[in-house]
Amino acid sequence: MSYMYNTKGTCAKRISFDLEGNVVHNVKFLDGGCPGNLQAVPKLVEGMTVEEIEEKVGGIKCGFKNTSCADQLAQAVHQAYEESKQNV
Repeated sequence: MSYMYNTKGTCAKRISFDLEGNVVHNVKFLDGGCPGNLQAVPKLVEGMTVEEIEEKVGGIKCGFKNTSCADQLAQAVHQAYEESKQNV
């Protein structure tokens, strides 16, 4: 299923991704952000589980911010996975 997440506190304003069970595919950061990071992160997390993404990139901060695009991705996939379990 496809999801769109509105970020909080990052340069990229939205993240889109697909979730198949707990496996994440097709991550795209939209409307801003650092181009290099926003191309690298989707390639690195392709095919990972929600839990793997949370473990590897959850809690990462960007400069003086309390979050980062990677951290927002961890939050986004966690939220989507929890919602998907409610809809079963």
